[in-house]
Amino acid sequence: MNPHENHRKRMRRRYIKQGFESFADHEVLEFLLFYCYPRRDTNEIAHRMIKEFGSLHNLLESDVATIMKKLNCTENIAVFLNMLPKAANRYFRNKWGEGAILDNEKTAGEYTIDLFVGHTVEMFYVLCLDKKFRIINAVMISEGTVDESAVYPREIVGAAIQNNAAYIILTHNHPGGTLRPSRGDLEVTRRVVDGLQFLNLTVVDHIIVAGDTYYSFAARKQLVNGYV
Repeated sequence: MNPHENHRKRMRRRYIKQGFESFADHEVLEFLLFYCYPRRDTNEIAHRMIKEFGSLHNLLESDVATIMKKLNCTENIAVFLNMLPKAANRYFRNKWGEGAILDNEKTAGEYTIDLFVGHTVEMFYVLCLDKKFRIINAVMISEGTVDESAVYPREIVGAAIQNNAAYIILTHNHPGGTLRPSRGDLEVTRRVVDGLQFLNLTVVDHIIVAGDTYYSFAARKQLVNGYV
């Protein structure tokens, strides 16, 4: 008999009634680890894991090898933890479905936050939209390290033309957590906006994502044309 079963039952009932809203981060992890450790006290394990990585976010966004090394755990457990944000990313992408309409900063911001769930390195996408602001395709232009991404305006223009876009939204993430555009972010935006004007293509926004927040150039009337 599992001596922790009554505690697990109470946590399951709590989850069924409330979801994770009332759970602290270590309790979320403790609950998830029920499915990795069927007969152990996962509360202590969860506390140790979060202490080692500094936060639940840092733990779940680490690669399999790092999790195994830092926690001295099995590959199965490391894969389970690593796949959680990636599964969430797939869910969010499916949630939006085909032809989502991104005709304002709020909707586009929410879409891009979902787009970057599970990504631990800086990535740059071009969202190609039709004349009704329906998304045609989200094209990944570059994938960098944790703190930099090489972006070539020529490739952005090529993606827009290839997808027959009427409008585009530029978007990239800052895994380090800061929303402030870098000097390079401003320069790329300026170059792309200027380059696409000659092709009668409009850059409506450039959105920077950090965690569950975003920075919209359009909302600040900065460089881009905006949604109107």
